[in-house]
Amino acid sequence: MANDTPNPSVSATAAAAHATATTTTTKNNKNKDNPTRHPRKRFYRARAHSNPLSDSHFPVPVTPSHFDYSLHFTLPTPPPSDDHHHLVRFADVGCGFGGLLVQLSTLFPDTLMLGMELRDKVSEYVKERISALRSTNPGQYGNISVIRTNSMKYIPNYFVKGQLTKMFFLFPDPHFKEKNHRRRVISPFLLDEYAYVMQVGGILYTITDVEELGVWMRKCLEEHALFEQVPEGEIQSDPVVGLLGDATEEGKKVARNGGKTFRSVFRRVAAPRDDDE
Repeated sequence: MANDTPNPSVSATAAAAHATATTTTTKNNKNKDNPTRHPRKRFYRARAHSNPLSDSHFPVPVTPSHFDYSLHFTLPTPPPSDDHHHLVRFADVGCGFGGLLVQLSTLFPDTLMLGMELRDKVSEYVKERISALRSTNPGQYGNISVIRTNSMKYIPNYFVKGQLTKMFFLFPDPHFKEKNHRRRVISPFLLDEYAYVMQVGGILYTITDVEELGVWMRKCLEEHALFEQVPEGEIQSDPVVGLLGDATEEGKKVARNGGKTFRSVFRRVAAPRDDDE
C-alpha cells in the first residue's frame, strides 16, 4: 500500500521555491503596473556577456528608414525617410544597464541617443529604467532609448552613412582566448562599419580594465586609415570623458576594487585621397 504521508522536507523545499517565484513575479509586475517604480537589477540579472556570433531571434529593420523612432523617443522627430533619417547621433554599443545613457541624457538634452544591448534581460531592464525616469521627471529622458540587437551584425540596419557623432564601447567583453578575438567588438573589419555610420569629426570612445584589450583596441584604431587619436589636451576638456569610467556598473566595480582602466579616444577623419587624384 502506497504511503500518502507528505515528506516534510520536500514540502518545505517546494513551498520555498514557490514563494521565491511568486515574489519575483510580483516584483516584476509591480514595475509594469507602476511606471514610476524603478526596476531592481537583481530581477534582471544575466551573464556578464553574450556570444555575438550566435544566432539570436529579435526584429531587425531592413534599412534605417524602417526603424520606427516614434516608438522609442518622446522628443519631436521628423518622419523616417530614405533621404533624411539623421536622428540618433550617439550610440552606446553594449550599453549594459544604461548608466551612461542616463548620464548623457541630461548633459545633451536635445540629442537622440540609442543603447544597443544583446542580452534580453538587461535590455528589458534599461527599458523599464528609462520609462520610470520619464514618469518621475516629466519632460526629461525622452531623448534616450534602448534596443535589443547585435551591433556586430546589424549596425548598418539602424544608421545611415555619416549619421553618428559619438560611439561608445565601454568595458566590452575581452574574449581572452586568441581563437575568440574575432568576437571582439573592436576589430579592423568592424571599424570599417563604424567609420561608415560616423560623421567625419565624430568621436569614438573605448575603455576597459583589461590592459591587453586596451592595447588591442588602441592598435586597431591607430592602424585604421579613417581614425586618428584625439590629443590629450582636447580629451581633458571633453565633458564626456569623465563619465567613461564612472557611469557604468562595470566602471563603478573597477573603481571600488581600485583597478586601473585603459582609455582610447579617436576621431573619425576623412578618407585619404589617392596619390593619382
